[in-house]
Amino acid sequence: MTTLPEFRLETHFSKWEFKAKYHMTASDAESISLRDLLAMATPAEREEFEGMWLGYTETFGASDLRESIATKYTSQNASQILCFAGASEGIFAANSVILDKHSHAIVVTPNYQSHETLPLAICEATGVPLDPDDHWSLDIDRVADAIKPNTKLVTINFPHNPTGAILPIDHYMSLVELCRKHGIYILHDEIFNGLGPSGTQHLPFIADVYERGLSLNVMSKSYGLPGLRIGWIACEDKEVIAKMERLKHYLSICNSGPSERLTKIALSQQDKLLQRNCSIVDENLPKWDLFFNNHPDLFDWTRPDGACMGFPRYKGPEGVEKFCRSLVEQSGVLFLPSTIYKSDLGPTPNDRFRLGFGRKGLDEGLGVLEQHIERHL
Repeated sequence: MTTLPEFRLETHFSKWEFKAKYHMTASDAESISLRDLLAMATPAEREEFEGMWLGYTETFGASDLRESIATKYTSQNASQILCFAGASEGIFAANSVILDKHSHAIVVTPNYQSHETLPLAICEATGVPLDPDDHWSLDIDRVADAIKPNTKLVTINFPHNPTGAILPIDHYMSLVELCRKHGIYILHDEIFNGLGPSGTQHLPFIADVYERGLSLNVMSKSYGLPGLRIGWIACEDKEVIAKMERLKHYLSICNSGPSERLTKIALSQQDKLLQRNCSIVDENLPKWDLFFNNHPDLFDWTRPDGACMGFPRYKGPEGVEKFCRSLVEQSGVLFLPSTIYKSDLGPTPNDRFRLGFGRKGLDEGLGVLEQHIERHL
């Protein structure tokens, strides 16, 4: 594996996430306190947390936690679940065990950077862009054209980061059939599944519809619990699961025991947590609709299908990079310019920015944004 490049998004966040007063680009839902999460626990669950032994845990993840995770799926069991210290460790493990220097990978663009840089560090990769003129859909024919005899992996992400788009179900199943025909694995980053405005139709988990599908999920986004650092991959392919488990011995070895207990509590209340977070989306999304309706000269806005983020176009003459920089430096409003999502696999939009609407307190930030526009634009 070659040296990995700087992770642009995480570098940007390390500089501004805890410094900017108005974090308006977050992709995670509103979090809760440890006290509030423990209040949801049964007496037995609370005792499991408070009385637990602080030793090593199973590399696979605690068996009862994996059983809880498996209930999210229609055809998975605990033996098909491997837990990780967050989703990023899972992305690293999946690419590392499926790909080698003789392989070829296909990834959608724009993307969360590690979905591109990790396969590129191992082998050749081809990018297939989502179409902004077709509601950020994926052209399955372009995926088919990109397939080579040595293609081992296709990586997708719906609801998509940063656009919030969800692939139409017929496109999704066509992709599954295409990869089944060629024996290609699909890594589906499903970390935003379950989050979105009321009525959102999410795709079925890839592990439930495809024998070579890897379902990546985490407590960070839809559940709003990134501090737990618990993620997982579900997959029917036992050999792939076993290889990732052996690789994990070189990475985190095992997860945090307290985090596993807290995750089990959260999953027992997953409907309550998701309903709460989706209600925040329902409250916030119309506010962005109104904002963009009031500024058609500066922005083009496409309402996202799901998740809690959008990717509007900025039409100001100075460009999106200067717009975002002046916002955070002069007014403390943090967005992610689309240059963060640039790709080495082909052109990506350079006139957009990612915004978020999954957290409380949006009104104050919107007010400051309006003031900034009045003063500077």
